[in-house]
Amino acid sequence: MYLPKHFEQTDAATLHALMRDHPLAMLVSSGPDGLTADHVPLEFDVATSTLRGHVARANPLWRLAGQPVLAVFRGPEAYVSPSWYPSKAEHHKVVPTWNYAVVHAHGVLQAVEDAPWLHALVSRLTDHHEHHHASPGAQPWAVQDAPEDYVQQMLRAIVGIQIPVTRLVGKWKVSQNRSTADRAGVAQGLADHATAMAVLVKP
Repeated sequence: MYLPKHFEQTDAATLHALMRDHPLAMLVSSGPDGLTADHVPLEFDVATSTLRGHVARANPLWRLAGQPVLAVFRGPEAYVSPSWYPSKAEHHKVVPTWNYAVVHAHGVLQAVEDAPWLHALVSRLTDHHEHHHASPGAQPWAVQDAPEDYVQQMLRAIVGIQIPVTRLVGKWKVSQNRSTADRAGVAQGLADHATAMAVLVKP
């Protein structure tokens, strides 16, 4: 990834927060047919610096265990209009751009076929996402709500994956290369369209 120094994000807590808040990773791997990208929700264990998730047993991804992979987590993103820059009125030397925040996690893929490990993983993932996305007043769904024989059947149909992370790279392209006035203009322009990005841009 092209990464000018002024767009580099190195704060570990900030990188971890984006991965937690946007867990659907684009997992890039290279197999017999070349590059491929799978879209997999992954949890990040900060204590061990490990990503964990699961894929369908029919997905050939898990058979690439031992190969390097790249997990891309995409955060807020938005088009930036040059009309939002106060400097446009001064010299008109402005062009459109796109702001975004991303984290690239590098590591070597591992496959896990242990049923108790998988059961614990899907239970954690379910509890986490149900807690954040269940409708107000609704009882969050839990793995144990399904019949045990059905749960075991579903577990046999998936394979766990984990990626001990060897390198995290963050890029926050949020108008740092613009003046304070231009950044304020972008934040204002984004406020009605992309609130999350507006917060990142605000000087």
